[in-house]
Amino acid sequence: MAPPLVSVPMKKNKKPSLVLTLSSAGLLIAAGSAAYWLQRQPSWNDLLVGANIIPGDALFAVSLTTDPQQWQKLREFGTKETQAELDKNLVQLRDRFLTNNGYDFQKDIAPWVGNNVTIAILGPKTASKSASKPVTTDENLTGDQQSMVMVLPVKNSEIAKSIFAQPKILKQGKWVDRTYQGIAIKQNQGQSGENFSAALLDGHFLVITDSPKATERTIDAYKSQTSLATTGGFAENFPKIANKQPFAQFYVNVPTAAKIAAATPNRPLPAQVLAQLQNNQGLAATMTLEPEGIRLKGVSWLNPNSQRVLSVENKAGKMQSRLPAETLMMLSGGNLQRLWGEYVLTSQRNPLSPIAPEQLRGGIKSLTDLDLDKDLLSWMKGEFSLSVIPNTPKEGSPDNFRAGLLFMVQTSDRKLAQAAISQLDEVMTNQYQFQVQPGKVAGQPVVNWVSPYGTLTATHGWLDGDVAFFVMGAPITDKILPKPNNTLASTLPFQQTVPTEPNPTNSQFFLDVERTAKNFPLPILIPNQQTLLGATRSIGMTSAVSDSRSNRYDIFIALKKVSK
Repeated sequence: MAPPLVSVPMKKNKKPSLVLTLSSAGLLIAAGSAAYWLQRQPSWNDLLVGANIIPGDALFAVSLTTDPQQWQKLREFGTKETQAELDKNLVQLRDRFLTNNGYDFQKDIAPWVGNNVTIAILGPKTASKSASKPVTTDENLTGDQQSMVMVLPVKNSEIAKSIFAQPKILKQGKWVDRTYQGIAIKQNQGQSGENFSAALLDGHFLVITDSPKATERTIDAYKSQTSLATTGGFAENFPKIANKQPFAQFYVNVPTAAKIAAATPNRPLPAQVLAQLQNNQGLAATMTLEPEGIRLKGVSWLNPNSQRVLSVENKAGKMQSRLPAETLMMLSGGNLQRLWGEYVLTSQRNPLSPIAPEQLRGGIKSLTDLDLDKDLLSWMKGEFSLSVIPNTPKEGSPDNFRAGLLFMVQTSDRKLAQAAISQLDEVMTNQYQFQVQPGKVAGQPVVNWVSPYGTLTATHGWLDGDVAFFVMGAPITDKILPKPNNTLASTLPFQQTVPTEPNPTNSQFFLDVERTAKNFPLPILIPNQQTLLGATRSIGMTSAVSDSRSNRYDIFIALKKVSK
C-alpha cells in the first residue's frame, strides 16, 4: 500500500520544445549569453524544486518525491511503529491541503504534477527585512504567525489549467477570484479555519498557501527575484548535494528557524543544539534511499557577509584503526584546539550556549589548577577521539563499570603534554587522595588512578609515541594495548555505515544503536526518539570543511526492515 499522498506512477519530465526565429547575429548573441550564464549559475535541476518561487526569508523548505515506488521502498524500512507515525503525518498533510478541499491525489493531482512537490514554512513578515541577512532583531516570533506554501510543478499544463479554472465545490464557503500583480488567484471565503489560496504561475507552477498574504509574498518573490534561489549562499552551496532522483531535499534558514524555535515554549530542540545551529546561515541536505537504509548528503554555510571564515583543515580518519571491534560509539575530530577556538568564537554572548567558555575554564582551573588553554589545549592540535567501549570483566574481578570512556589525542608537543599530565597526577594525589600507581599493560607502561575506596577509576598512557590516552570507568586498557588485531575500522558495521566521503575528512561519528540501546540509556534529544531508535541499526557520519565558508556532511542511517 502506497502512502496517502502518492498512489500512481509518475512519468519522467519532457522538456518542452522551443522554436525561436532569430537572425544569425541574434542567435549568436543569445547562444553566447546563455553559455556565459550557464558557466556562472547552477542548473535549476541542481536546486530545490520551487527555489525560484519560495520567498528568500522562508524558515524551512522540503521537497518530496511523487514517485510511488520510492515511497513503497521507504515503507520497507523501520518498524510498525515508525510506519504508523509516517502514515499519520502524511494523512494530516493530505487532509489539510487536499481532502478538506475536495481533492484526491491520484485522481486530481497525479495526472499533471511533476516528479517532486515542495512545502515551505514562511515566518512572520517581520522575521527578515533582507533575504540575504540573518535575523538579528529581538522581536517575539511565535509559531502561530507562520504560514505554509506548497509548490507543485506542472507537467501537463492543460490538465493543471483545467483544475485551477474549475475548482471543487467547497463544503463550506465558496471560491473567490482576485488578481495580484497580474496573477489570477483563487481563494476560499466563508470557510472556518484556514483560508487557502491557489495561483498558477506562468503555467509552470501551481502554488497553494494557507494565507492570502503568503500567496502575495510568494508572487512578490517570483516577480522581483527575491526568492530562495537568490538568497546569499543558497545557489552556490545547494548544487554540492544535488542528486538526480532524491527521495527528499530540505533547506533550513538556520538563524531564523533557531530563533523562532527558541521562542517557542515547547521547542523540539534543546538549547544546546539551537545555540550551535545559529552559527550557520543555511543548512541543506538531500535524502536518498539505499538497500540498507537512508543516506543524507548535507552542506552548511556561513552568511556571505560574515567576517568569520573557516579553516580548511581535514586531518581525521585514523582513530578508528586504534579502537577494538566491539566499540559502541566513536566521535573523532581533526584538531581539538581549533575546535575549542571555534566554540569560543561562536559561544560568546550567546545565552543558549550549553556552557560559557569562561565557566568551563574556571571549572577546570578550580578542580585541577590547570589552565585549559595553556596547559592542556596547547598540545592538543592533532586528531582526537572520544569512544565508549563495553567492559568484559575477567572471572572473579568486580564489575563496577559496564563500559569504559576512552579519550585519545595526538599531541603536537609530547614534552608539554607530559608536564601537564604529571601535574594532573599530583593534583589527584594531593587534592583528592587518589593513589597514582605506575603499571604495565601488554608490556607498555601506564599510570593508574585508584580511588580512596580501592576502585580503579582511570588509566592513562601513550600509543605510538605521540598519542595520549585516558580511560575512565571500566578497565578496558587491555583492549587498545597492544593495538587490536580486529579494529573498529575493519568491522562490517563500521564500513557499511560510516561514509567514505568526503575525503579527506575533518570528523567522523559512529554509533551502534542496537547494541548501545540494549545496555545503556541514550539521552533524549528529539521527539519520538525511542520510536526512531527502535527502527535503527547504526548511524555513521563523515564531515569535512569544503572551503572557508562551508562544511560538507555525509550521514548514513542503517535501518531495520519491516517483517512482511
